[in-house]
Amino acid sequence: MHQHHDIHRHSAPAPVNKPARSVFGGLARKFLLALLLVGGGFALYYGGANLKFLLVPAVDEKKQVEFPIRDDEWTAMTGGLEKVSDAYRGRVGIYIKDLHTGKVWEYNADRLFPSASLVKVPIMVSVLDKIKLGTITLDTQIRLTRRERVGGSGSLKWVRDGTSLSVMEIIYKMITESDNTATRMLIDYVGMDYLEDNFKRLGLVETNICQEGMSLTSGRLKKDNYTTAREMAGLMEKIYDGEMVNREASEFMLDVLKHNKSRSRLRRGLPLGWEIGHKTGLLRRSCHDVGIVFSPRGDFVLAVLTTEVPDYTSAKNFITKVAKLTYAYYNIDAGFAENPDAAPKAL
Repeated sequence: MHQHHDIHRHSAPAPVNKPARSVFGGLARKFLLALLLVGGGFALYYGGANLKFLLVPAVDEKKQVEFPIRDDEWTAMTGGLEKVSDAYRGRVGIYIKDLHTGKVWEYNADRLFPSASLVKVPIMVSVLDKIKLGTITLDTQIRLTRRERVGGSGSLKWVRDGTSLSVMEIIYKMITESDNTATRMLIDYVGMDYLEDNFKRLGLVETNICQEGMSLTSGRLKKDNYTTAREMAGLMEKIYDGEMVNREASEFMLDVLKHNKSRSRLRRGLPLGWEIGHKTGLLRRSCHDVGIVFSPRGDFVLAVLTTEVPDYTSAKNFITKVAKLTYAYYNIDAGFAENPDAAPKAL
């Protein structure tokens, strides 16, 4: 029997403070332009931190939601989430927050889970913190060495020794492909001690990083990297709100997360027209997906963590089922648009 708690509360979304322009000015828009210039591949060159971007800056406006999810729908949806979570044979942790209404539902949100590749999100944040300090830039070049070549996810393991890549390229690979070689390159460059300290500065209490935890072994470790659904969702929410590092850096990180190449788990449970910025993780009988979902009835953060799973296929399917449940209530079809009191179709 899983120990869990179901918390349903309302709170106003935190106000977003607009920071002053910084070295990240226009970062997200430069990133998108670079993607277009290379036909959708990762950016080989983004033009330099001080290059003036030619497009009109985005206007900061709160998203208008015409038909936000109602209390009765939220109750029905979270009741369904609890039911499928209770039935799953592995351990489950879920945190979902409607970023328009502030509604929150939790299921083992503070349980510790091996973080697997979710640790790459706070690594990305920590690298951008260094850029904010001015010690490195996005076009700082890092040379790939044999020592940093790591197996598993990602394509950099096939790149020739001595190849130089920009910090921007490496971040993009680390997040969109979950590239382990890219991750090792960044860790070696900024230092494990710096990352351990910066995780604490980010306010992460349970989410840690250690050298042994970066091992790709499938066996148990004496010391592993851990996180919780609440803390991972909190990181994503701060990125969404423009509060992680600063607004420009947050916009850049969110754009990178939106280019995640995974088509399973949360992505598979949502319609193709919906945008999602997310990060997956899979290692040592743990399977996760955490992200921001942009839906017609309001954006929401969703963290689904699993461990001690019977197999990875069942874990991925479980996370997809969670996404489908949320879609059933956040979707607006023609019938709902004509009759807002009509309940969404059940799965």
